[in-house]
This record gives sequence, structure tokens and C-alpha cells, in this order.
Amino acid sequence: MGRENIFKPTTGQDSLHQDSNDNGVRLVNFATSKNLVVKSTMFRHRNIHKYAWTTPDGKTHNQIDHVLIGRRWHSSVLDVRSFRRDHYLVIAKVRERLAVGKQAAQRFDRQIFNLRKINEPEVREQYQVEITNRFAALENLNDEEDVNRTCENIKENIQTSAKESLGLHELKQNKPWFDEECFGFLDQRKQAKMQWIEDPNQSNIDNLNNVKHEVNRHFRKQKEAHLRAKIEELETNSKIQNIRDLYKGINDFKKGYQPRCNIVKDENGDLVADSHGIVARWRNYIS
Repeated sequence: MGRENIFKPTTGQDSLHQDSNDNGVRLVNFATSKNLVVKSTMFRHRNIHKYAWTTPDGKTHNQIDHVLIGRRWHSSVLDVRSFRRDHYLVIAKVRERLAVGKQAAQRFDRQIFNLRKINEPEVREQYQVEITNRFAALENLNDEEDVNRTCENIKENIQTSAKESLGLHELKQNKPWFDEECFGFLDQRKQAKMQWIEDPNQSNIDNLNNVKHEVNRHFRKQKEAHLRAKIEELETNSKIQNIRDLYKGINDFKKGYQPRCNIVKDENGDLVADSHGIVARWRNYIS
């Protein structure tokens, strides 16, 4: 694995070798096709901490062992180097991020009230009546009661009054096409899987595979129908010059999309990584 500039997005600039051989180019092609990066050539170390093989005469050293990881998680690798023992060991330090899952769990556990209803006069009056009645009951409590318990009572009264008068805010579904019929298909797949777990014979295996195909086919049709409806809505907004809803729908389609630069091959089979070269290559190819 060399230090060629066209390989820099995938391999970095800290390889032991200056030029790539045939195996190195093939490894870069594989990593690029699978959206991987070579982390073992992205950290600055002394050469003795890079090579993983030495010739019997001790004169030639090669870096032949590499660590590859998906581009999405490449920042989780903190360091990669080789250690000299009886054999050369290539060891990577990897950190596991757990805070994201913890935040997601907290987000789903908490209750979010529909505060927009507070602007409606009837709802606001109902909330005022609820909170007044509940706090009137607190005035009869014993003064010697623990202050922490009193705070908990105030908090519970406020939350109960808001829940009864305002209601909870409904979280937006990530998959709007996923309806009650889809839940029914999920139950069918779950039942088929339980039958297969209890009795893994060929009949239950075939039944599970058929149910899986049917469920996937239904989900695919539901998603395609939803996409067609959204596209028709965009076309309608474009025709009637409803610019606000048009751009809002376009942004919904682009949500979560992150463009990335892919490496292509030129006429001679060499890799091209820079954006101008890629555009020129595609222009020549199409023409």
C-alpha cells in the first residue's frame, strides 16, 4: 500500500511504502467498492511500528497486514500499529460509543405535551381550572411533610393537569407508509419464526421463507406507493407554483442524504479520485 494522492481518501498518507504494488491497488479497489477505509496507513508511527513482515536476512521490511473499517465508523478507530514479539502483531485501539443509544432511550421514555393547544382559549381555561383544583388540595397538607415529597406532589400535579387538558405530542413516524396492515404482516412473520424455533423442520423453514418473501413484497409495494404519492404531490405543487410546500417536500426527500466522492477508472484502468477528473471521465464515457 503506497502513498499515492489518488488513494488518499481511502488510505491516508502514512504508509510504510511510497508506491503501491498490484496487491495494494486491488485492496484499494476492494475498499472503495465496499465504502471502507484503510486505517492502518492513517496514523503516524516510526517505521518499526508499521511493518508486519521481515525477510529472513532482516534487510527488507513490508507492511502487509492492514485494518479496514466502514467509512461511517472510521472515527471509532483511535490507533493502529504493529508490535514486535515472536511474530508481528497488528493491533487497533477501538472505542465503542454508547451515548447515542442512551440518549435515544431517554428520548422515548419522556413524555412530551402538546403545548400548541395552550393557545386555544377553551383548552387554556380547562388547564387553569385543573391546576387550580389540584393546588387547592395541596394547601391542606401537613406543614411538617418532607419538602422533597411536596416538590414531587407539585410536579405530579402539573404533569397530570397538562396530560388531561393538553394531551401528549404524537411523535412523527420515520416510516409514514408503515400502517396497521404492515403491523399485521409483522405478526405473521413473528408467528412463523416462533414455529420454526419450536420445531425446526423443513415444513416450518419453507413456511418462514414464504412468509418473509410475502412480507418484504408488501413492504416494498407500500413504500413504492408512498413515494409515488409524494412525487405526484411535488409535481402538483410545482405546477401551481406552491414553492413553500415544494421545497419542504424536496427537503424531506433529501433528509439523511450525504453525497460522497467515488473513485472511477480511466481508459487505462488507473484510478481517478479528484472530482474534476471524475467529471471528465464520465463526460468522455457518456459521449
